[in-house]
Amino acid sequence: MESRRSPLKSAVPSNVVSPVRRCSRTACGRPAVATLTYVYADSTAVLGPLATYAEPHCYDLCAEHSERLTAPRGWEVVRLTDGSAPARPSGDDLEALANAVREAARPQGRAAEATGQGGRRSADPMEVARRGHLRVLRSPDN
Repeated sequence: MESRRSPLKSAVPSNVVSPVRRCSRTACGRPAVATLTYVYADSTAVLGPLATYAEPHCYDLCAEHSERLTAPRGWEVVRLTDGSAPARPSGDDLEALANAVREAARPQGRAAEATGQGGRRSADPMEVARRGHLRVLRSPDN
């Protein structure tokens, strides 16, 4: 006997698994970003970057659930940082970036006027070497 299926059902097999791993928490469908593993012998919960393969005794967590993770009383939580993840910029980094943008936006004629005739203020460090956009500066005290 021939079974009749609609074209939509036959085009999408029922055994297709999503290539994106989802959070293991109940009713959470967000993508997983971290993997939780319990080390029962040491009473430790280890939260690290998303594992390469889904393991049966590990739990994949989304960003929200990995940040809010707590362990049972007496257990320690070890959070491993991913070395490839970008570090959050500090206040100094943001200030340096803003200064670089201001300097790049300044017209060349006005920049020469601001620094004086020689193109360099007396308190400015002296340029020793240059490679692309990077400069090696000598301290004005030396």
